[in-house]
Amino acid sequence: MVQKRQASPRWRAPSPDPWPEAAPPLPTAPTRPLRRREGGAGRTEPSIQVEGVYIISVAARLLEMHPQTLRKYERAGLVGPSRTLGMRRLYSEQDILRLRLIKHLVEDVHMNLAGVEFVLGVFHRLLEARSLLATLQEEQTIADSLAQEFQRLLEILDFTGEQLV
Repeated sequence: MVQKRQASPRWRAPSPDPWPEAAPPLPTAPTRPLRRREGGAGRTEPSIQVEGVYIISVAARLLEMHPQTLRKYERAGLVGPSRTLGMRRLYSEQDILRLRLIKHLVEDVHMNLAGVEFVLGVFHRLLEARSLLATLQEEQTIADSLAQEFQRLLEILDFTGEQLV
């Protein structure tokens, strides 16, 4: 008599918590300066700056989002993760922060992706304006100090503007 194996059910009930715990961030390696390799004939090894990067599954768990949502945001141009040679997406800490902002705008503020794109554009322009303002203030400070130094030199030389005419 041949015994039949019992067929296992194809459908399984989902686990109570699909995202049990967010994975801890990967440690970042410090940037190393150029150093000489031992045994090398004067060759140097370039420094490599490694920052915390996450593949899409880890990033999705950190953000409590579905990986397909991250792909959708990339297609919409809201985020641009770097790629490995094997074309895997690598999300940096900056990408994670940007995605948290996007998640807040979509879920809490109830914005659509066009609104999110607009807000991110305005935010980017504000950051550029702040940087430009800091540069202009620095240039103004330099110009003021040069004007003061020039005035001091004129006073030392006891020079008046009438002598030019």
